[in-house]
Amino acid sequence: MIAKIEDHCRRDKEVPTLLNQTERSQNMRSLRGTSVSASVLLLSAMVLITGCNRGHSADVVATVNGHPIMRADMEKAYQEQLGEAQQQQQQTPSPDQADSLRLNVLQSLINEEIVEQRAAKMNLTATNDEVDAKLKEMKAPYTDDQFEERLKANHTTLDDLKHNLRRTLTINKLLNKEINSKITVTDADVASYYNQHKAEFNFIETEYHLAQIQVTGIPSAQPGNLQNSKATNDAEAKKKIQVLKNQLDSGADFGVLAMNYSEQPETAPNGGDIGFVPESRLRTDPAVYAAVTKLKAGEYTDIMPIVDPQSKKTVGYAIYKLLSREPAGQRDLSDPRVQQAIRQQLQDGRSQLLKGAYFEMLRDQAKIENFFAEQIFKNDAH
Repeated sequence: MIAKIEDHCRRDKEVPTLLNQTERSQNMRSLRGTSVSASVLLLSAMVLITGCNRGHSADVVATVNGHPIMRADMEKAYQEQLGEAQQQQQQTPSPDQADSLRLNVLQSLINEEIVEQRAAKMNLTATNDEVDAKLKEMKAPYTDDQFEERLKANHTTLDDLKHNLRRTLTINKLLNKEINSKITVTDADVASYYNQHKAEFNFIETEYHLAQIQVTGIPSAQPGNLQNSKATNDAEAKKKIQVLKNQLDSGADFGVLAMNYSEQPETAPNGGDIGFVPESRLRTDPAVYAAVTKLKAGEYTDIMPIVDPQSKKTVGYAIYKLLSREPAGQRDLSDPRVQQAIRQQLQDGRSQLLKGAYFEMLRDQAKIENFFAEQIFKNDAH
């Protein structure tokens, strides 16, 4: 619980859920293992290659329905992912690891191109007005000079940012139309889930339903917020959390700020909602316990330091909001909050399933030529 403008080339969180079915594969986020399995490379080549000995420019690493994906784009995305992996593990990849990471990067670019083409056919490409509105929202916490500094710090340009905003918005529009709008959870579904999981709704002690806004100066941490907003050092973290606190004091919505700027990737997408925290667990952090238990529902704490339990050093800052305080006991199905929690969980599960199936359908319909995978396979075969 107490646990940038970040380069928006790292797409919206929901996009990788569809595209790789496991959140843009952690293989892209870090270098795993010490070598690349021959079977993995073989599978990548066999699945993605639709023919051999085709003439093509060396600048093109793949095509999707004839649309080229350029080597420069793959290398740019590779360097971004490599930088993250090295920050986390501080190691230089072997040649096989580098090729494995490039394959994963390219697979994501291919997947995104497939979905973008589908969106274009359905006239769902994000408009200039939609992109400008999202950009304005991203710039809100910063002055013009600060925004420019953020772009420079993340080695990106305004044009790159707008391009990737358009891609993110486009894919989300497609998902909402093709997936989310078609999901129905009935009252019978909710009742069935409740009857099978009654114990989940029996609180043996008082629980606190909390939300949080968290900011950390750790540069390698992934923010997981809508704006990809990320502090890169302690000074930036202090400044950012104070700006957010000032906005809260001025009446800004806690959940909206959390979704856009909190740097806790597991809770930011849900408006900072941590869920129900048992009192015994809350007591493990006396400072947070003391602050939270003084709150009334709807109130939030002051800025609180996040302290690493081992080093005892401050690694970030948080603001907690008390959504509700729940006494011990069984929660009935008639409780609207129980119904909503079950409904949301069932909807999220179905959404994930449908996204995976939907992407498989799109991929089956696409003509994909992966020249980079072919090159790796040929080189290893000799």
